[in-house]
Amino acid sequence: MTPAIFGIAGLELTEDERAFFKEADPAGYILFGRNCADREQLRRLTDNLRSIHGRDRLIVSIDQEGGRVVRMKPPEWPRYPAGEEFAKLYEIAPASAIEAMRCNAEAMALELALAGISVDYHAPLDVRRPETDDVIGDRALGSEPMQVAALGRAVLDGMARAGVVGCLKHMPGHGRATCDTHKELPTVEVSAAELEADIEPFRTLSDHPLGMSAHIVFTAWDADRPATLSSKVIDDVIRRQIGFGGLLLTDDIDMEALDGTIPERSEQALAAGCDIVLNCWAKRDDMEGIVERCGKMSNQANERLDRVHAAMGDPMDAIETAELLAKRDALLAVAEGAAA
Repeated sequence: MTPAIFGIAGLELTEDERAFFKEADPAGYILFGRNCADREQLRRLTDNLRSIHGRDRLIVSIDQEGGRVVRMKPPEWPRYPAGEEFAKLYEIAPASAIEAMRCNAEAMALELALAGISVDYHAPLDVRRPETDDVIGDRALGSEPMQVAALGRAVLDGMARAGVVGCLKHMPGHGRATCDTHKELPTVEVSAAELEADIEPFRTLSDHPLGMSAHIVFTAWDADRPATLSSKVIDDVIRRQIGFGGLLLTDDIDMEALDGTIPERSEQALAAGCDIVLNCWAKRDDMEGIVERCGKMSNQANERLDRVHAAMGDPMDAIETAELLAKRDALLAVAEGAAA
């Protein structure tokens, strides 16, 4: 199995893609708006991906957070709020905010499950600060570590109730980055003691089976390499200090925060300790280069992947999406009323 998650070019698999994916045998796939037209089309696409591998347990993933980060969009699919809306409610009524977030995540995951999607790269556990770049911005679940962890756990629990696996991101924390990693490499120059607040939500939820790294340099830990490419950060911080023992994905390896060709970056990330490379843009040359340079998944990575597969499942009960969204909206109305 190739230690990569690959993107798909369009709404349907081409015969060429099918042949390549069958030979490459990637760990999974990631979907974007370019792959999501309507319910029938999307389910057909995810069924076709599974047919390549001949098994139901497969990472078929998406970034569906709500707010600005949505791939399955209205009017075909419901609207989901950004994390900031739940963070505002938490300041007034923490228990209500946690329940609203759980309902929101469960409703979202039910839609994902119906579409054949098994993994959602949600929730961001990045602690928001005054300097936090807008690439995180209103996606954040708060500026206090305990709050972020509490709302993050509600996301993971709600997703799990629908049989979908969420993801801890972006380890060891994106909140102090003052630029967008899609465009450039941020450098965070604060002490390891100060960074304790950033890693605390990840530490609290470290028993979750899936996480994602950040393309950020933390000078207190490794002044030369971003976390994704740093064995120091992955071994000492993510694995030991945070205590994360699950499957570690890179953030999108195509981002401009990183240097070198996509296959070179991928090889470096795996050598540093990431388990799987996330390669989003369905560029055949890049995917072929990853297959050639990165070899097969390690035994340890395969064991971690098995834990992710084991966490996938069927919805726990028969609650309808509309019922969950109505409960969410009633709870969020508390914050709206307080602000009026």
